[in-house]
Amino acid sequence: MKHLHIDPGRFRYQAMIGTGGIGTGRFFRANGNRTLGREESRSGRFLKRKDYCKLHIVSHYVQTLLGPSFRTIPIGMVGGDYAGKDLREEMAEAGMDMRSVTTLRGAETLFSFCVVYPDGSGGNLTTDDSASSRVDRDLIDGALKSFERYRGKGIALAVPEVPLDARLRLLEHGRAHDFFCAGSFTSREIESVLSGRVLGMVDLLALNLDEARMVGGAGEDEQAVKSAVEALGRFNPNILVTVTAGRNGSWAWDGGLSYRPAVRTRTVSTAGAGDAFLAGVLAGLTAGLGLPDAQELGTLIASLSVTSPHTIHKSIDREALSDFARREGAGLSENVASLLRGEDREADGAADGSGAGS
Repeated sequence: MKHLHIDPGRFRYQAMIGTGGIGTGRFFRANGNRTLGREESRSGRFLKRKDYCKLHIVSHYVQTLLGPSFRTIPIGMVGGDYAGKDLREEMAEAGMDMRSVTTLRGAETLFSFCVVYPDGSGGNLTTDDSASSRVDRDLIDGALKSFERYRGKGIALAVPEVPLDARLRLLEHGRAHDFFCAGSFTSREIESVLSGRVLGMVDLLALNLDEARMVGGAGEDEQAVKSAVEALGRFNPNILVTVTAGRNGSWAWDGGLSYRPAVRTRTVSTAGAGDAFLAGVLAGLTAGLGLPDAQELGTLIASLSVTSPHTIHKSIDREALSDFARREGAGLSENVASLLRGEDREADGAADGSGAGS
């Protein structure tokens, strides 16, 4: 595995401690594009695609891109079933520190059943009584020694598919230990996020375009992003924001707004692309990039991820990204290009010093 080429001694952060869903799923391709009715029976077939959940996806790319000198510590629960055993083995094989992932006997691992229509649209059903639903403040508190070990040198990551209260506890520990705190939330959680103290604990908020519209109101894509940034700034004037819009690219705010188009390529599945983007941003910031360049790295990783049927593209590394950028004619900044071609060149434009851990 070819890691991003930078001296680990120059990493801005040394570890990422995160909580979120750890699970799996299956994809079922329904025959016909008409939305499945409540009492309808429809034929179709299972697809040879492997689904993973958010914490696993983000953690995988961060760990494999930054290499063994960086410590990724997921906090979560899996069931005492074959799925949980397999996921633990895959995560350990990628290099993650698994001491804070608990196997809960008698519970099932988080599972999603994804229905895909021939036109590429679809939806999914996800279990709400899985081991991931049992992640609580006590489990987060159990990783306190890891927070203390990396005080001032870590990333705290809070992503969906575990209870919001547990994620808030992780952000509390991150803030108390001078970590750079990053989070994403579902559309249903946005109202709670805006009405509470969450935004004061987050240095980087990752949104998709629909979530941005929930924050700032309706409008054309870029106007919706600007409105969301303005609304978020009233809660936290130093917050960094990324907004993804699938094939329409992404925006990032660090005091100024930057836009990056998606790399046009053959798309097999878009599932997991937003999580791949966030992983690229976090890896880029760790490697010393400023937010616009980290956004560019995230865009490249997300664009390559959609060429795989699985929600983790396990062949992505520095060399694969470099070849992909060259093959697809993706224009890269010098800072990103140097990370990919193996030059240990100091990146310019450190991220805005907002929040802890900067």
